[in-house]
Amino acid sequence: MLSSFSLISLIGVMLGVLVLVVVMAVYSGLERNVKDRLLGFTPHVLLSQQTVDGPDGRMTEWADAAAHAKTLPHVEAATAYVSDNVIIDVQSSQRPVLFRGIDTTDPTQIAGITKMLDLAKFPTSTADLGLDDRVVISSILAEQFQIGVGDQIRLYSTRNFESVMRAYKATENPPVRTAFADVWKNASNLLRHGWQGDSANPSLPFAAYREAYPALYSIYAEAIREPEKKLLYGILVAMDGSKKDDSAQVFRFTADAKAVIEKSLTDLDTTDAEKMDAETLKNLKTVILPKEAQVIGVYQASQMAVTPDLFVPLPLAQNLAGIGQSVQGIALRLDNPYNAEAFAIEARKTLGPEWSLVTWGQQYQTFFSLIEQQRGMMYFMLSFIILISAFSMMAVMFTVTIQKRREIGVMKALGAAPNQIVRVFLYQGMILGTLGAVLGVGLGRVVIHFRGGIQAFLRGVGFDPFTSSFTGFNILPAHNNPWEQAIFALMAFVLCSLAALVPAFFAARSDAAKSLRNL
Repeated sequence: MLSSFSLISLIGVMLGVLVLVVVMAVYSGLERNVKDRLLGFTPHVLLSQQTVDGPDGRMTEWADAAAHAKTLPHVEAATAYVSDNVIIDVQSSQRPVLFRGIDTTDPTQIAGITKMLDLAKFPTSTADLGLDDRVVISSILAEQFQIGVGDQIRLYSTRNFESVMRAYKATENPPVRTAFADVWKNASNLLRHGWQGDSANPSLPFAAYREAYPALYSIYAEAIREPEKKLLYGILVAMDGSKKDDSAQVFRFTADAKAVIEKSLTDLDTTDAEKMDAETLKNLKTVILPKEAQVIGVYQASQMAVTPDLFVPLPLAQNLAGIGQSVQGIALRLDNPYNAEAFAIEARKTLGPEWSLVTWGQQYQTFFSLIEQQRGMMYFMLSFIILISAFSMMAVMFTVTIQKRREIGVMKALGAAPNQIVRVFLYQGMILGTLGAVLGVGLGRVVIHFRGGIQAFLRGVGFDPFTSSFTGFNILPAHNNPWEQAIFALMAFVLCSLAALVPAFFAARSDAAKSLRNL
């Protein structure tokens, strides 16, 4: 029978192993489940072009690139990628939020969002976004604004605000003919009086063309009113359409092109700033008006990882991002997302240096690094519990050696060798270490199995240290790693065995006569 001291040390070892098993299983479960959620909507590899054919990193001709990317090995789908920020307005409460465009033709993306839906609190949630102005929002956003399925929200595009600011800034400037008087006068004179040939076949000398074109383009690039910008654009397009005649040293135009240029020049010389400003402000109504969207689902978000506040259909995402039919990249989904790094290395060789490939691991590198640091810190801290248990066992073994001094003396008097005395106490430590490790792992797995009931009980008494708003899960996820738990058990066994050696060593060196007299 175990003595009370031995039983206490056994319980200490068991609890140390139990805590280590439970905490690390929960950490593994959280990491695995968060990864599964992220992979439900995050591109396994994000493909973007280094030299894009549109402003602000947009890809205008992306359909052919997506079709080509889909032919690469291990690629299951290649869809458009759009992600940006907007300002959400709910009953006059606003805040900036992040949205992600979802290609509703890709069933994998829809299935990934469906798995994330918070059906416990919002049973009518769905991920059927379609092509309408419908959105799926995060539970954090739903809680903050007190909105649910069926509610309407307003979305203000921050890109539209940029357009508004540019338009208002342009209204502060005088007309082109005044703001750039010298440049405009020189360029307009060249295009009015520099023509050669008859009216049916007009032409401009090289010198006049090459002086006028850069001057007009420099004005076009400035912050000018939109009507003036359109007129300048018409002139530049007409000049681009001319044909170069090296033998005659002229650029040849059509009669219609010359008419367009002359009319645009006349219009620019007679523009009315007040009328243009009124037209600009009128057109801004269509820019600043918000998008009305209906909430059709709420997904369970986690504060452990940054996820989009809104999932919206791809057409709405393009509209909110102000990129028209363009996209920001191509989202590739692989047959095995955990092979994304190897795939990216091979794909770079196939696609060439003008393409950039970012894997999901690189995209969330900061988050996963934080998880690994926390895991290592928990290993380090919780291992001290087992170490403390080993020290307590050492103290117990010292107590046992004092209690058993006479028995030790009798054994020595009967001829017991020091190593035999050491083995007695070592075996006791090994037995306690084995029992503590096995019971700790076993009870830890029991706690993990019934963690849902334990959480429900804690919530019932008003104590919930693992709220769903923080973890993103109603029941803490957990993953039992047999090899990891075997290492915990082995560590407990080794530490307890080593802890028993120290008192065993002192017991073996004790004097037999003094031990018999209990001195």
